[in-house]
Amino acid sequence: VQLQASGGGLVQPGGSLRLSCAASGFAFDYYAIAWFRQAPGKEREGVSCISSSDGRTYYTDSVKGRFTISRDNDKNMVYLQMSALKPEDTAVYYCAPDPYCHLVAGMIDHWGQGTLVTVSS
Repeated sequence: VQLQASGGGLVQPGGSLRLSCAASGFAFDYYAIAWFRQAPGKEREGVSCISSSDGRTYYTDSVKGRFTISRDNDKNMVYLQMSALKPEDTAVYYCAPDPYCHLVAGMIDHWGQGTLVTVSS
């Protein structure tokens, strides 16, 4: 199982970024995929998840209306479009298979490399 998140960077408050997650080594089409993030000194938290079958999406309250998750099963890719970014969104972002979209970091078996998002003026 391999997952590689990319697309992070430095952005000003109110700005936008799109994160990408490239997945391989497992039956991607059959797995829900989630985004998590970990800010300095804080625990890793679930941000968003997209189901495998019907494309149902889930978001933590703090990002609802600002972030949009999507997936492309033909390319084994998941995306996180982030807008209206706030300094508190600063974190390393990770993607991971999350079979039931629990968005609980302790239930995740496989982590890939994350990508750093810094929201600052």
